[in-house]
Amino acid sequence: MNDFLPVSRADMKKRGWSECDFIYIVGDAYVDHPSFGHAIISRVLEKHGYKVGIIALPDWKSTDDFKKLGKPRLGALVCAGNIDSMVNHYTASKKRRRDDAYAPGNTAGQRPDRATIVYCNRVREAFSSIPIIIGGVEASLRRFAHYDYWSDKIRRSILFDSKADMLIYGMGERQIVEIAGRLNNGEDIKDIHNIAGTCVISHYDEGAEPIPSYEECAEKKTEYAISCRKQYYEQNPYTGKPLAQKHGDRYLIQYPPAIPLETEELDEVYALPYMRTYHPVYEKYGGIKALEEVKFSLSMNRGCYGNCSFCALAFHQGRIVTSRSDESLIAEAEAMTRDKDFKGYIHDVGGPTANFRERACNNQYTVGACKDRQCLYPKPCPNMRVSHREYLELLRKLRNIPGVKKVFIRSGIRFDYVMADSDDSFFRELCEYHISGQLRTAPEHISDNVLKYMGKPSNDVYEAFSEKFYKINEKLGKKQYIVPYLMSSHPGSTLRDAVKLAEYLNAHHINPEQVQDFYPTPGTISTCMYYTGLDPFTMKPVYVPKTGREKAMQRALLQFKNPDNYKLVYDALQKTGRTDLIGYSQRCLIKPPQGDILNEQRRGKNGADFKRQRGISKNKGRAKGRGGKAQRERH
Repeated sequence: MNDFLPVSRADMKKRGWSECDFIYIVGDAYVDHPSFGHAIISRVLEKHGYKVGIIALPDWKSTDDFKKLGKPRLGALVCAGNIDSMVNHYTASKKRRRDDAYAPGNTAGQRPDRATIVYCNRVREAFSSIPIIIGGVEASLRRFAHYDYWSDKIRRSILFDSKADMLIYGMGERQIVEIAGRLNNGEDIKDIHNIAGTCVISHYDEGAEPIPSYEECAEKKTEYAISCRKQYYEQNPYTGKPLAQKHGDRYLIQYPPAIPLETEELDEVYALPYMRTYHPVYEKYGGIKALEEVKFSLSMNRGCYGNCSFCALAFHQGRIVTSRSDESLIAEAEAMTRDKDFKGYIHDVGGPTANFRERACNNQYTVGACKDRQCLYPKPCPNMRVSHREYLELLRKLRNIPGVKKVFIRSGIRFDYVMADSDDSFFRELCEYHISGQLRTAPEHISDNVLKYMGKPSNDVYEAFSEKFYKINEKLGKKQYIVPYLMSSHPGSTLRDAVKLAEYLNAHHINPEQVQDFYPTPGTISTCMYYTGLDPFTMKPVYVPKTGREKAMQRALLQFKNPDNYKLVYDALQKTGRTDLIGYSQRCLIKPPQGDILNEQRRGKNGADFKRQRGISKNKGRAKGRGGKAQRERH
């Protein structure tokens, strides 16, 4: 039956169902598209013969919505949605967001804070002892004792707080099929252990590698840093060890990650009979905004070996990149051209990192990613295969599909990987065919002191990339610009580093309208540094801007031209002894305040003196202030 999965008893009756095998409770609106986790997991279960009903955005103030499909035969699956519910609700400054792209009408407040925990509590009230399995980003990244930015404390594993029976971390297809099969064979959920990519609660440590307990992490920041390091080291599906973290008199057991789906398996997942749109019940609200960008995008790959410290991808999807076949992606693109709303534009062909198409090296096929080395930082590993050939061939095929006018790349481009490629063919065709005026890249900062804590390449790599970008566009006769994504207040960033970044923006005529203040989300190394003030790999101290005043100054420096930021920028320059940047020359960030006794002296300075001090790179003036509108808040 080619239709949405049941959301009501009437839908179940149409299918001839008296009960569901599973109910899937999710904090997003029901969108049956493979960019939404609930769609993939429910369709995978359907393919294996299970009956799945969807309860999307339930009213959590009572059990009524949780009961509307009846008691499921095998269990309840609970997911907060595509985004952690706290990140969905609050900005980095802990202010309540006014909208929610994953809810009907883009209206915020339709799910609770800590949605996974709240939903599980309601399921227990409604059905008592049925198996509850939690998954998705919120569960995955909170599977161990973790620092919670919003309460500013260490919280227990979400498996304890939700009182669920099992937690699936990572992408979940392999795990859910095995769990469903064992439940269907009559096994008790309490007896289902040793499934890769899952966590359970146990009364003993099961012989797993011990990491500092919840109580130790809550008491000592050094123990929390050690815990994070050990977790990170064992996120390898080939060589990772099971981990045991004590919580009181019980243990959180994490089994090693599941083996990533290979190309053929990914193709099968994306070929399932999705409706590829939101449920019609949302039509009266104007649909679901989160679908707009992904509806005509192609999800090409999973995993990321870029491994930025502030990104949780390594902890969730892992560092091993796998991709769909050209045939699978072309078939999806051809289907898009038959959609009545398709205008000829494929919005994206990518994933976590667009220009990663395969595993970083041959070793990753048998032993996974290196435990104590990174593929790209501080320099590209000599064992890494660097080639854009396969990706470029795919893009060429997509461009030639009848009905396709333009194929954009809007996922992140790892510019250091581009620069490591001796063949410029991809770079040239990227500029010629796959951007429209602006290329979004993520240098994040320009201070090497900050970049080393971010796990990003040194600034000279970005400068070389930028220089080559403009040379290629000059040869093509195109006026296109780089829009850099920038972050303030990351661990390691001093106020002087922020001033250095502001000088760079001024020299390059970049005036971002939005910037991202560092957001300490669960599951990242940067969050560990933020909380502990330690680099968990070296255990050496890291400077962390934590006061609201300093964070505000660092953020303001990235938008120094905004009149509302004048006082913060002025105070930052005074505090760092950089009053040379207060004046009237082009190198100055702000003008002196009225009544400043140096006002006339500075006004009379010879502008040529200042020009000689600027040290602006060859890219002077090329950005022309175009970096503003495309800046985004990434969480």
